[in-house]
Amino acid sequence: MTKKCFGYDALRGENILLEFGSLIELTDELVEPTEGLPYLAPGFIDLQVNGFDGVDYNSPDSTHEDIARSLRTQFASGTTRLLPTVITGSREGMLGSLRNLYQAKEALAEGVAIEGFHVEGPHIAAEDGPRGAHPKQHVRPPDVDEYRRWQDATYGLVKLVTIAPEWPGAPAYIEALTREGVTVAIGHTAAQREHIQDAVSAGATLSTHLGNGAHSVMARHPNYLWEQMAEDRLNADFIVDGIHIGEAFLKVALRAKGIDRSILVTDASSPAGAKPGRYFLGDQPVDLTEDDRVVLAGQTRLAGSALKMHRGVENLMRFAGLSLEEALTMATRNPARVGRIAGRQRGLSVGDRADFVLFDFDEAQKNIRIRETWIGGECFYRA
Repeated sequence: MTKKCFGYDALRGENILLEFGSLIELTDELVEPTEGLPYLAPGFIDLQVNGFDGVDYNSPDSTHEDIARSLRTQFASGTTRLLPTVITGSREGMLGSLRNLYQAKEALAEGVAIEGFHVEGPHIAAEDGPRGAHPKQHVRPPDVDEYRRWQDATYGLVKLVTIAPEWPGAPAYIEALTREGVTVAIGHTAAQREHIQDAVSAGATLSTHLGNGAHSVMARHPNYLWEQMAEDRLNADFIVDGIHIGEAFLKVALRAKGIDRSILVTDASSPAGAKPGRYFLGDQPVDLTEDDRVVLAGQTRLAGSALKMHRGVENLMRFAGLSLEEALTMATRNPARVGRIAGRQRGLSVGDRADFVLFDFDEAQKNIRIRETWIGGECFYRA
């Protein structure tokens, strides 16, 4: 049955009528001026989320009921599609987590939002700094056979893999994955220029949370941050929570990459959307502090974020001076393109999936309040 809604299309800058089933059937500009319409935008896409609302996606024991709750919490922030992310762990633990997430996707009504999976590691730098919060004992070299076991566990739904390209054999590994349509990202790396160039030539197209997973002190030049910012063939994603990267770095990095090659991610872990306290990231205890930092228990090392997607859009406007259209582009069309998410790359266009959000926007304060979140033509959240 065809449904309809009216709103101010924040990407096109016009009031429109949207008619849709599971796909968008019609977008029509309203001829008569209409006051008081909500803002309308494509639904947000998060390519990196390790957990939410107290639920750890890196635990094979997370229940389907808890995973469903974590997804509903994300719907309230405008997220419509996401890649649950499994980080470095034991072979058995990572497989178990991926298998559990796939089963949840298949069993839950909310599972429609799970577009696929992001495996971040275990083929990353082992040294402190670039390794971030990933457990050192499980870091290991690239292994195509292990990758195929991930795909077997998820019926081919691993869509994104993050790797440190300085590993021997990394270019061949990247080529093998990209031949199968997987997006390969550079991240948690201490790579030299030639490693980055070889990875990009082999098919890598993304830098994972650029500016993080890095040494706290490094040579001013050359270094792997400058090299990734200067490489025009690489897109980059950013955690814009005001904690992971400073405003100056964000502004410079966005100028280097351009809005069209920049993506907003949350890198949320289990404490996101929950109260301050003790949680887990895989086998590691993490704390959510009163000032919204997620850190390894008893340490200051960041272990993901507590960011919500609509707050990230707000922060892009506040910290980097982006327009609403630019910030929304980083949260919608760009991740769809780089993550190869079908039916989501053109905005609100006929034939695309009916994934969209209705929201109120206070331009002076740069505040967003989500009214409704629609996925595949069904309303999954209403304020």
